[in-house]
Amino acid sequence: MAEEASSVQNLEDAPVKTAKQLEKEAKKQAKLDKFNAKKKAEKDEKAAAIPSATDKEPKKSKKPKSTAEEIIEDNTPPGMKKNLRTMPNAYNPKYVESAWYEWWEKEGFFKPEYKRDYDKPNPKGQFVMVIPPPNVTGSLHLGHALTNSIEDAITRWHRMKGKTVLWVPGCDHAGIATQVVVEKMLERQEGKTRHELGREAFTKKVWEWKDKKGSRIYDQLKRLGSSVDWDRACFTMDQKMCNAVTEAFVRLHKKGLIYRSKRLVNWSCSLKSAISDLEVEKVEVTGRTLFSVPGYTEQVEFGVIVSFAYQLDGGSGEIVVATTRVETMLGDTAVAVHPKDERYRHLIGKYISHPFLDRKIPIVADEMVDINFGTGAVKITPGHDQNDFEVGIRNKLDLITIFDDNGILTDNCGKFSGMKRFDARKAVMIALEELKLLRDVKDNPMFVPICSRSKDVVEPILKPQWYVKCEGMASKASQAVKNGDLKIIPDMHKKTWFQWMENIRDWCISRQLWWGHRIPAYFVTIAGQPVGDKDDDKFWVSGRTMEEAKRSAADKFKVTEDSISLTQDEDVLDTWFSSALFPFSVFGWPQKTKDLELFYPGTLLETGHDIIFFWVARMVFFAQELTETLPFREVYLHAMVRDAHGRKMSKSLGNVIDPIDVIDGITLEKLHSMLEDSNLHPREIEKAKKGQREEYPEGIPECGTDALRFTLCDYTQQGRDMNLDVQRVHAKRKFCNKLWNLTKFAMKYLDEYESFKPEPLSSLKPSHLSFKDRWILSRISNVVRLCNEGFEKYDFSLATKSIQVFFQEELSDVYIECLKPLFQGKLISDAAKVSCQVLYTCLDVGFRLIAPFMPYVSEELYQRLPRRDTSDPPSLCVTPYPEESEYTWDDPELESGFDQVKKIYETIRKSRATYQLQKGLKIKVYVKASREIEDLISKWKDVLMTLAYCEDVIVNQPPPEGCLFLTVSDMCECHIPLQGIIDLAKETSRMDSEIKDLTARIESLNKKMGAPAYLTKVPLRVRQEEAEKMKQYQSELTLKETALQALPKLT
Repeated sequence: MAEEASSVQNLEDAPVKTAKQLEKEAKKQAKLDKFNAKKKAEKDEKAAAIPSATDKEPKKSKKPKSTAEEIIEDNTPPGMKKNLRTMPNAYNPKYVESAWYEWWEKEGFFKPEYKRDYDKPNPKGQFVMVIPPPNVTGSLHLGHALTNSIEDAITRWHRMKGKTVLWVPGCDHAGIATQVVVEKMLERQEGKTRHELGREAFTKKVWEWKDKKGSRIYDQLKRLGSSVDWDRACFTMDQKMCNAVTEAFVRLHKKGLIYRSKRLVNWSCSLKSAISDLEVEKVEVTGRTLFSVPGYTEQVEFGVIVSFAYQLDGGSGEIVVATTRVETMLGDTAVAVHPKDERYRHLIGKYISHPFLDRKIPIVADEMVDINFGTGAVKITPGHDQNDFEVGIRNKLDLITIFDDNGILTDNCGKFSGMKRFDARKAVMIALEELKLLRDVKDNPMFVPICSRSKDVVEPILKPQWYVKCEGMASKASQAVKNGDLKIIPDMHKKTWFQWMENIRDWCISRQLWWGHRIPAYFVTIAGQPVGDKDDDKFWVSGRTMEEAKRSAADKFKVTEDSISLTQDEDVLDTWFSSALFPFSVFGWPQKTKDLELFYPGTLLETGHDIIFFWVARMVFFAQELTETLPFREVYLHAMVRDAHGRKMSKSLGNVIDPIDVIDGITLEKLHSMLEDSNLHPREIEKAKKGQREEYPEGIPECGTDALRFTLCDYTQQGRDMNLDVQRVHAKRKFCNKLWNLTKFAMKYLDEYESFKPEPLSSLKPSHLSFKDRWILSRISNVVRLCNEGFEKYDFSLATKSIQVFFQEELSDVYIECLKPLFQGKLISDAAKVSCQVLYTCLDVGFRLIAPFMPYVSEELYQRLPRRDTSDPPSLCVTPYPEESEYTWDDPELESGFDQVKKIYETIRKSRATYQLQKGLKIKVYVKASREIEDLISKWKDVLMTLAYCEDVIVNQPPPEGCLFLTVSDMCECHIPLQGIIDLAKETSRMDSEIKDLTARIESLNKKMGAPAYLTKVPLRVRQEEAEKMKQYQSELTLKETALQALPKLT
């Protein structure tokens, strides 16, 4: 500021000024005086706040509200455009992110109707997408934040491209998860079970919970800046969604694509419900492993195989079988051998005696038996194993069920009846040993089926259930991708898509729950008598209403309606059934609504690759079958978020983070208290706390929404998984601060030139511009191209990295630095005026480029810039995105020349840092260069001098004695006179000390990295950090050693 004051005051030698010039300078001086007065007041206030040395213990005063908070509270009523009269000194995410969302929503910027006439097609096209509806049960996690950051960036980009845009929000009723939460709450608060309450009363409780807690997710989506049309938000239990579910079931049932059958299902004893194959996690164990199982105080052993003997009927010998589930021998109805196995051919058709039950078990021949595996004899339990079930059907065996819905052994299990299944496992082992029938127990690699919802061990149990016939629909879905009608991005997921479609199994859609869409199927009774077996689909009808179902039954069984009574199935549909209808049910299907006509089918489906079959495939199935079209044209599947160590997000590891805690920041103590309020077991809570202490020892710093969104989109290049480090998010907050300071710098000088008005882009002709102006405009043209390319190819990191490099390394570190000497001149030069136009253009274009990723800070800063045209749109949300055709300043030759100059100034700056030359110290530089480089230096001399902190650059003249020699390239070398500038003895001592320190650090790190257990015990992230640290140390050491060797030559 001293330099600026001097430039205003020392004008005695200037020419005589006109009255207008004097008036202008007086205004400028008044501004400066006002600024100085403000600074002095701040300094006095700060000094007053500092306690004197005699104060023993100053009293702690309440932290005053920041200026930003005062501005929010005092100046911006909810829903009104933000008051921007004052610009805080530093970036503050709370201040920046306040007020904007409410204004955007109130103005209708997120609605497809904004400035549109539906009767006239938009020539720029339209973009329609539905949100993957998050579960109503809780709060969003970072996986949801990734989904919504990507989807909102895509949505905002299309909106800024001028398209008619609709992004539909919604929430899933989450059948199993919601029922579990409410049941636990009911037990905790009232000491009751849902059965004690009754179905109707329990369902009412769930609705009360949803109405009270369900809005949290929508509040989080708003905090994330999601530009959805809230007027079209859907909950999967809304009436129109229920109507769609009923319609879909009835249509598919009448087509024969939904049927009832008694088959083995994946049963969760803790949920007392069937779950789909996709909800079963197969956990691999290599040998004996203890698992915590819900309902058991002691852990249960898996990863062992038990061999035991069955006695042949009549006592003429034995046959040995092996199993990993020895308790299931109580349900054995055969022993199978291969028909060509000579060891057992004579036994086929004979019987064995069950040691605990009054049951004769046949020995049957079946080709599924592997002669060379084990003893070549296999126990067959058709009621509790899928392979055995198929053997049982082929050989007409009894299908015996030995477990009830709770996993308790049934009455047909003799002395083991009433035991819990894994208690029975131990009891059967003991009983076999007592009868001397136990032959062996040994380790056995295996997969343990775990319910992803309850963490219970899944039990195969025979149940009558409803199924969707998938083979035909899968064939059509597969063909759609092969034909190119449906595009899956990235391509690597196509192979998985085809494999799953080719090996698809029918989908079990029954769930033994009360919360959800009750199945619209009815068992028929005629004249008080059931017409058949409840397990058989033939004796069931479906209908949109009970009356319709009754008419269908009368027609089917050729009786009168009044003789029929119907009983509706107690079960509800799998949650994914309603989710599969989401792309068209949100628009009112099956009704032919205006929205359905205008917005279906959609454009894109964006989600994580983990639900490609849970959701994506099933949407394609139902859309093709029920609407005869694909639900969308493209599917983009993003990576999964893991923690910084590459671990899956898990509550028990303490690494599941609410995105709001990253946005606002949170202390470690608060993270711990949230665990204590959760449903985790106390043992799991302690484990999670330990994980939090390791991962977030200081808690999570406040990062802001923009920083979180930008980081997540930047991470998308990582492939199938992304390891998210919260410190990376905080680094992006610093980038936001860089944008803030850039704008403050620009506004300072734009305000100073009172007549400044942005000129049309056509005025920025290369012939009127300096080399630095042309260079930065060439760079912004390039970034415009890369950002659009990134969105078009779903390569979001290409866009984010291009933008950050432009703002941070090109605009800030190069162009702004070069403008400072120009802007600090006494008079407003024509060059400065042109550069103001260029700087304004860079900010205007840059904020529009970054807006899809960072909606808040870009809107905040863009609104502070003057407008080129008063008719410009009111918000950045609906301002045109920069198009490559508009910005044609691309100049590869100029950029190539600058890159050569950049190598020179970076080499000089690196040597200045090595020898610790003060920044204010200007030095001369002698350059020996080829003719080509000499010409470049001549063109870029002012830039080179500014960025290398040189008082002069002398080319191809003999350098003096005592110069530091630096090689830039084979066409350029620099000589820097350091004689008399540095103290050689002191510098030698300093460098020698630094070299010893670096050598010691390298040795210590080498020792640590060479430890035997380093690769197995040290987390991946730590190893990566230490490898990077080693690389840095070695680079610094080489630099210091080279510099030390050069010192004697400077004498």
